[in-house]
Amino acid sequence: MSVCPRCERPAPEGARFCPACGSRLAAAEGGRFASPGAYTPPHLARRILDARAAVEGERKQVTVLFADIHGLVDVMGDRDPEEVGPIVDRVRELMMEAVHRYEGTVNQVVGDGIMALFGAPLAHEDHAVRACYAALRMQAQVSAYGDEVQRSLGLPLLIRVGLNSGEVVARSIGHDLSFTYTAVGQTVHLAARMEQMAKPATILATDQTLALVRGRVTAKPLGPVPVRGLQIPVEVHEITGAVPIRSRLDAAAARPRSPL
Repeated sequence: MSVCPRCERPAPEGARFCPACGSRLAAAEGGRFASPGAYTPPHLARRILDARAAVEGERKQVTVLFADIHGLVDVMGDRDPEEVGPIVDRVRELMMEAVHRYEGTVNQVVGDGIMALFGAPLAHEDHAVRACYAALRMQAQVSAYGDEVQRSLGLPLLIRVGLNSGEVVARSIGHDLSFTYTAVGQTVHLAARMEQMAKPATILATDQTLALVRGRVTAKPLGPVPVRGLQIPVEVHEITGAVPIRSRLDAAAARPRSPL
């Protein structure tokens, strides 16, 4: 029995798509995206394995990031999958590069996108800032690549990103770097919902994430927004850019504090 990383519902063994939300399950992926050990840079892999004993069984404050290609079916149209496949793979690679640059961990490849964690298994007090910077970088990188694809193939290529911060309980880290955990409350669910609600080429974040990044990013408040599965609307913000830090004093003053 596997668990869908987006809606956290159980899925039958061998299923390729989640029976609840329809997302493609990570178990259906293969090749160089089959497991974290296949795509995590060696220097990060060594640090994750070295930290394994200290991480397992601990509660961790994390920021969860979901990113995917908007409207992949429309992008593909009647194109040959062999033509579109390398494009999707390149977008995944750009997403992963942005995550790894800020020492996040790509926990799963989910259909035409990824799920990543910042703050676990590698601990960072500024996990939310790193997640926002990674999201901004992947938007910029994919936008530039999308311009190339538009010129050469006439295909629109845009991604959307969702962020949420909260607690997880670390369970285990496998030799292939697979990281298992139990989410506390709506930690993962809300990140997935932010991604699904985001317009193409935008980044949506919850209040929980924005509280940890004030002074480090610019954001546009969108107000309370109804979220499927929740009774109370959620305060949502669109992350629009990074704030330059001019000195170490500025950095210290602006640094967000996450609970220990």
